[in-house]
Amino acid sequence: MILTNIENVPGTRIIAHMGLVSGSTVRAKHAGKDIMAGVKNFFGGEIKGYTELMNESRKEATQRMINLAEKMGANAIINVRYATSAITVGASEVYAYGTAVKIEEIEN
Repeated sequence: MILTNIENVPGTRIIAHMGLVSGSTVRAKHAGKDIMAGVKNFFGGEIKGYTELMNESRKEATQRMINLAEKMGANAIINVRYATSAITVGASEVYAYGTAVKIEEIEN
């Protein structure tokens, strides 16, 4: 599956438009990571536990989006975007979305 955040895939043409696809996941903080985050918040610096949590969340949301596009018969997703939101104290959603399309290479 080809993913891009632009409106087309260079060197190809869109031959079918399948529609909007998305994937999401809601993740909560681990208590141990939350304690370390509090320490980092006090002293400053990257909160690696949260960085890892968000990376895992983006991967999961992206894979769910890809799975839906594959079921629709797409071989690419264009205009891919991500959004995050707080659902409740300690839990966030990562939402991935884009347009599922079928592409073919342009013959020269």
